[in-house]
Amino acid sequence: MRRLIEMIMSLIVVAATYALVHVIIISDLFNFSKQMPAYVPAAIAVITGFIFYFIASSPTTDALMKRLTQTEERLTRMNVKELALSVIGCFVGLVLANLIGLAFRDFGILGTFIVVLLNIFFGILGIRVARRKKDDVNVRSLQEVLMTTKPMAAEDSISGRPKILDTSVIIDGRIMDLLQTGFIEGKIIIPDFVLEELRHIADSADSLKRQRGRRGLDILNEIQKQLAVPVEIHGFKAEKQMEVDSLLLKMAEKLDAFVMTNDYNLNKVAEFQGVRVLNINELANAIKPVVLPGEEMQVTIIKAGKEQGQGVAYLNDGTMIVVDGGSRHIGETKTVIVTSVLQTAAGRMIFTKMIAAA
Repeated sequence: MRRLIEMIMSLIVVAATYALVHVIIISDLFNFSKQMPAYVPAAIAVITGFIFYFIASSPTTDALMKRLTQTEERLTRMNVKELALSVIGCFVGLVLANLIGLAFRDFGILGTFIVVLLNIFFGILGIRVARRKKDDVNVRSLQEVLMTTKPMAAEDSISGRPKILDTSVIIDGRIMDLLQTGFIEGKIIIPDFVLEELRHIADSADSLKRQRGRRGLDILNEIQKQLAVPVEIHGFKAEKQMEVDSLLLKMAEKLDAFVMTNDYNLNKVAEFQGVRVLNINELANAIKPVVLPGEEMQVTIIKAGKEQGQGVAYLNDGTMIVVDGGSRHIGETKTVIVTSVLQTAAGRMIFTKMIAAA
């Protein structure tokens, strides 16, 4: 292979040299074309080719092979979406270059040189622009545009996208109840590295971690046995060592899938990388009953609050209720009136005050 590349490069040098000498003779730059025999351009080209082959072909081939290897590695690291957009960007750039090059077609050799430079410049520019804008292109929308058959409705395409479960949402356990309701559609994917992480947690020396890991494995078994939704254990390998969260996001991007989690940090990183996340905690907060200022409710005050005179109660869904003046009535059930509602990243807090006895 190496020897073949050296020979091809030498032949290219021969052809280029012959063309250059032929142009010089035709243009009569040095006023010796009348005395020069017809075979001289070919002889000069062959001699130049031999010199290049024995002196410069080996280092040139080494540099070319190194560059090809680097390019191959970069192309291998690209996902299908990025590679396809790069090809499209290059094609658009070449089309623009040749349209502009029509203005230089009558300039002879100079015009040809300008067109070649335009193709190189716009081709590279198209690739760079396409790669920078890859996150703005929705893969599902691109598939629907390119499909020859009738695409699915938007609702079907969204609901049918696979859902990848992370470790935290499996251990949490609420995913089992959520899947039983039928609100979550599409294939459920369990990555092999998540299973491995659960196994390590289940084998931990810490009793609490061990219990959480075993709970996660039990939840997975129940999902596979009891639910009608399709469950698939999917293997995924990265080119370099990554944390579980990074692997989840890479896998979701490759499969065009949602990540189901209750990890706040993972949620934020996914938003930054353009990966769609279904957060169980956000869902739980969204379906909590709406409470408006001025409403009355009965609560059981169970402990004192942080501020002086405050008491704390909870709704059945775990929402914290802060009762102004409730510290003197711990253990009692009282009627309170809502004064304000505060939504935080951790959940919702309801502030109330005691209703004065008539």
